[in-house]
Amino acid sequence: QNETSVTEFILLGFSSNPALRLCLFGIFSVLYSATLMGNTLVFVLICLDYRLHSPMYFFLCHLSIVDICYASNNVPHMLRNLLGQGRTISFAGCGTQIHLYLIFALTECVLLAVMSYDRYVAICHPLRYALIMNWRVCLTLATVSWAFGFLFGTLQASLALHLPFCGPCEVDHFFCEILAVLKLACTDTAANKVLIFAVCVCFLLFPLALILISYLHILATILHIGSGAGWHKTFSTCGSHLTVVGLFYGNAIFMYMGPGSGNSSGREKVLSLFYSLVSPSLNPLIYSLRNKQVKEALLKLQRRKRVFHS
Repeated sequence: QNETSVTEFILLGFSSNPALRLCLFGIFSVLYSATLMGNTLVFVLICLDYRLHSPMYFFLCHLSIVDICYASNNVPHMLRNLLGQGRTISFAGCGTQIHLYLIFALTECVLLAVMSYDRYVAICHPLRYALIMNWRVCLTLATVSWAFGFLFGTLQASLALHLPFCGPCEVDHFFCEILAVLKLACTDTAANKVLIFAVCVCFLLFPLALILISYLHILATILHIGSGAGWHKTFSTCGSHLTVVGLFYGNAIFMYMGPGSGNSSGREKVLSLFYSLVSPSLNPLIYSLRNKQVKEALLKLQRRKRVFHS
């Protein structure tokens, strides 16, 4: 009877200090707005400008979609929580948050590895790039990224939500993060934690190893480039991707595979904030809007807008 009594959870969120909560609300609102506007702008530019209709920007478009969805899954409820209007969440709502969180996070893991492969082919095999990275291959790689994220995210979420929960119902987090929810289960969760670790190996360590191998080959190719312009262009493109990769995989490994993972709620909140707000808001700046072709597309869109209004 007690095991079926939990119909909703209480998200403890951040500090109970009203002034601090209001300050955090302002900061997080700005970051969330930047995430939506930045990634939407990148998506629109890629769709409208035919010069950006290439495999690299095709995958970047998918990354923008993932970042928008990822942030929108967690942040709105967190903002309501900070205003004292949404601390409770239904069991179904909590399950939906866990499910979508896992789908988007795992999809991004695969997508970043796919983007590194695209850069490897472009730099190490430029003459065969159009043949290797044809649109059928690009669509297949994008579909595989989303399919793997959906399948393994659904598997983890299903196993976690079928556990018995009999109280307490307070989740020490700002959203229903899977490790925080597992702490409330009334049964042994060792099997779930083993599955999480196995998924981390498949979606974090394995893709990271492929990325590092790709960039070792890229580095070897760069060493044979004689022109300074070639060096600059290559480092500009790959440096942006490596920055995103380092931030994303580094924090994920530290959170889910580091010593004491799942035991420090404070650390989990900070790292989850990074995934939900900081990384999605920075990705357009790091990887897109500083790119010369994207800047030119933005200027072209602004000129078109001025002509339309005049």
